[in-house]
Amino acid sequence: MFPLRRRPRTRTDPGLPTPGSASVPAIRAVGLRKTYPGVEAVRGIDLTVAQGETFGFLGPNGCGKTTTIAMLCTLVLPTAGRAEVCGHDTRTAPGAVRRSIGLVLQESTLDPELTVEENLRFHGDLYGLPRAGLPHRVCEVLDLVGLADRRASAVRTLSGGMRRRLEIARGILHRPRVLFLDEPAIGLDPHARARVWAHLGAVSRHEGTTLFLTTHYLDEADHCDRVAIVDSGRVVTEGPPAELKAVLGADRVELRTADNPAAARALRERFGLTAAAAGDSLTLRAEDAASLVPRLCADLGVPVHAVSVTRPSLDDVFMHHTGHRVAASGSAEPAPGAAT
Repeated sequence: MFPLRRRPRTRTDPGLPTPGSASVPAIRAVGLRKTYPGVEAVRGIDLTVAQGETFGFLGPNGCGKTTTIAMLCTLVLPTAGRAEVCGHDTRTAPGAVRRSIGLVLQESTLDPELTVEENLRFHGDLYGLPRAGLPHRVCEVLDLVGLADRRASAVRTLSGGMRRRLEIARGILHRPRVLFLDEPAIGLDPHARARVWAHLGAVSRHEGTTLFLTTHYLDEADHCDRVAIVDSGRVVTEGPPAELKAVLGADRVELRTADNPAAARALRERFGLTAAAAGDSLTLRAEDAASLVPRLCADLGVPVHAVSVTRPSLDDVFMHHTGHRVAASGSAEPAPGAAT
């Protein structure tokens, strides 16, 4: 939990937007670096996240994701560079940053012996939320994450997915403007991960909260409005997932026919497409392959035994920019706070 401190008095440059105004980005980092003894974990990250955006930080383990989120949340100081959250400088106004954010860490910090409701009430007391309105707010966030019927259950009786959703509820209890999530669905099965994401979408829609999440799951990154692809402590590219994938070009089509040489000729002569032999199949690139495939099957003039279409993925984008797959494990990051 973050310690609560009296809000410091700060002077505001009259030429800049004031913290909290709509024109201030939710998050802004310039030249952000973090060096531990013998390890440069973050190597000069620049990023801007708009208010209300769902922003994904995608990369393999050890690429600097957790260290970056720790600096943005004021848990560790940067070695160099500057970061602002909701217009507040993370170095000079950490208390104001902490009052503006919620945080869901990789490791659970719930009290397993307390009930769901008791965990939330305890968090509300730490944040100084008014006692009179706290019961209603607890009901509100539990409804939002689908745990209203488990409010009296001890946390130790919850599944991993339920605990994760409870941590999200706790993270938004005090109505933060930005919610940071470090690998929000790590260790969950696909069904539980899908439920977590459904409830994160509800948080974004109903609370208007900016979501900043780190992940190495490609399907999670596809849920984001924008994604920054991170490798070896640097942002190598960023943008909406669809635009990042579109840069790679057309879909990949693989055909297995009764006569591949004849099919290759027909593809060239009738469709203007060049196919390459790949084992017992033909592969080609084509725009809007979903509408092309039915025409190929009907008009190719050669029986088609099998066909598959693969669209560019974020893993392909990662491979294009880094030379390796996002699933490849990097070296372990130092634990945030191990050195400052």
